[in-house]
Amino acid sequence: MNWQNREVLVTGGASFIGSNLVNALAARGAKVRVVDDLSSGKAENIADHIKSGRVEFVEGDLREQRVAERAVDGMSVVFHLAADHGGRGYVDLHQAPCSVNLMLDGLLFRECLKAQVDKVVYASSGCVYPNHVQTDPNQLLYLTEDMVGPPYDADNMYGWAKLMAEMTLRAYYKEWGLKSASCRYFTVYGPRGVENHAVIALIARAFIGQNPFVVWGTGEQIRNWTYIDDIVNGTILAAEKIDDATAVNLGTMERIKVIEAVREILRTFGCNPEIEFHPEMPTGPLNRVADNSLAKKLLGWEPQVMFMDGLHRTIEWYVATKKQEEISRNLEAMLTER
Repeated sequence: MNWQNREVLVTGGASFIGSNLVNALAARGAKVRVVDDLSSGKAENIADHIKSGRVEFVEGDLREQRVAERAVDGMSVVFHLAADHGGRGYVDLHQAPCSVNLMLDGLLFRECLKAQVDKVVYASSGCVYPNHVQTDPNQLLYLTEDMVGPPYDADNMYGWAKLMAEMTLRAYYKEWGLKSASCRYFTVYGPRGVENHAVIALIARAFIGQNPFVVWGTGEQIRNWTYIDDIVNGTILAAEKIDDATAVNLGTMERIKVIEAVREILRTFGCNPEIEFHPEMPTGPLNRVADNSLAKKLLGWEPQVMFMDGLHRTIEWYVATKKQEEISRNLEAMLTER
């Protein structure tokens, strides 16, 4: 696919992932429109693009039909990242807001069909995978795309909405020919990340010198944190190579325990606080790691940034851009909000 001068929409394009995707598309010469209500995104993330005229920015709520209709008008490719979302605290504690994504996605997809866009690329999630298979951190488990099926057991309302959106796109392709792809993101981190996600939250706790150092869960939960640049590259490749609404995992196959990340963060900051575990707090599945072999096959994609390297890059960004006093004052609220 030639991106030069291609009309592209990025919903939620002022957000952490969305703004990094906008950077990559603009660098490829695409004409990018961003629609974002700035409920969690920041216009400053794409300010340089707006100022230069490379990006058209529309502030608006895509749950309103007139906004969705205006957003997709004239677009060739729609990257749909907008959602009511947050980290584990938000996903567990804000079920009703996350349920609104069902309406948001359905409305946008209908407008894409009416506007005859060429393709929709949807930001799905590892939250579509069955909870009941992710309970044993001692099991050597890699989640393959075909594990999402009856009996469905998605992760909270957020996961159910993502699952329904994937199924909607498959139906649209089968019955109406709307080309699409779904990218299942696995625990994304990196510059512009937000404190309500685990890696940034842990970095923030070390940054302010928290003691005791609080860790949600037992520290034994396993994740495969995936660096933002790899997520962006995989998403663009999905746009280029998938037409038939196939869902594909974008995640590393590194199995990292939360406590391992904690120890490396503390070592990097040169501090040795008491570590205080809180298993009663939202922790999510105990064993969530992607199998990315389908992405390798269909996209020629595999992660380029290993966790420890990406973690150090993220720490450098965080220290260079954040103020300790402000983080200390707001961290507890940041952990469970957008």
